[in-house]
Amino acid sequence: MKMQASTLNDDFDDPLINIEEDEAVHEEDLWFLPGPLEVEPDDLPPGPRAEPPETAVVEDWAKAESVHAARLARVAARLGALDDRLLRGPEGWRHRLALIEAANLSWLNGDRVSSVRLALWMSMRLSGAQDDPNALARVGWAVRRLTGGPGPEADLAAFLDRRDPETIEDSAERLKDRADGWLDVMAAAAELHPITRACMGLHLWSLAGLGQHGDQIEAAVTASRVAAFDGSGAVFAPLAMGGAGGLRRSGAPTERLARWLDGMNSAILTAMRTLDDIEAWTGRADNVMAQLSGRTPLALRRTFSQWPLVSAPMAEAMTGASRAAVQRNLAWMEAKDLIREVTGQGRFRMWRIKI
Repeated sequence: MKMQASTLNDDFDDPLINIEEDEAVHEEDLWFLPGPLEVEPDDLPPGPRAEPPETAVVEDWAKAESVHAARLARVAARLGALDDRLLRGPEGWRHRLALIEAANLSWLNGDRVSSVRLALWMSMRLSGAQDDPNALARVGWAVRRLTGGPGPEADLAAFLDRRDPETIEDSAERLKDRADGWLDVMAAAAELHPITRACMGLHLWSLAGLGQHGDQIEAAVTASRVAAFDGSGAVFAPLAMGGAGGLRRSGAPTERLARWLDGMNSAILTAMRTLDDIEAWTGRADNVMAQLSGRTPLALRRTFSQWPLVSAPMAEAMTGASRAAVQRNLAWMEAKDLIREVTGQGRFRMWRIKI
């Protein structure tokens, strides 16, 4: 008992140890624990980075739109003027512009379908031995989509007239999935101007897996319909009539949108000049041909206002008149300096309006 008391007394005689010193003593004794994390070298490889969402690209195009706001407003005003003019004009004007635009767009695929071949193919399904039927079918599809029908954002697969084969494997990526991905990004850009959205959609076409066939005309026609989304007269926005510079795919969104706006502006001006020429010719033809009776002269005037080039068999099919009546009226119109023959040969002749 005395020993225990002595021990207790010794403890009380020791100097006081504060809490911080006691923790320091105990930490020094814990030699088996690792050191602080900040002093250890970080030898681990970097982890995977989260991929940005597909709709993040919309922000880049929104910035590009803000940079070119004034230029975009001018192009939109010109497109609105073209829309109003086509809305008040005859139906043939829209068809003629669609033919010219489709013939220019055919160069994107290297098809190089001329207006002559396209007119014969669209009116009578005539083609020569040197013509590629697949190329004519592609350009014919472009004409149909540029003249009317539901737009691409309603059903892109139906607009492209392409469907997944029934034998496709379940693991394969379907056209519908690729089309839906493109449509999702376009929907995310709903706040952008239709002209800007069209440019964005064109440049995202291949990234969405929709250009695997190398068919650039599909992307251009789709974009032209998107750009004229609010139009009731102009079903499409001209892109290639003034040159294909606006369809070149290189550079940042700001550079691409600038080329797009310049190219569309040039194409719209070309379309307006074409309508000026057609309107002037129609007024002159009405005055000159007023003395003629029957329905053939009126039908021929309408045919020439709709088609860049007209042949005798084509005029016969379009007007429903006899071959003799068509040839007689064509000869009369050529004599009155209303039309001119462009082939310079005795057979398979073609005429166009004389401006």
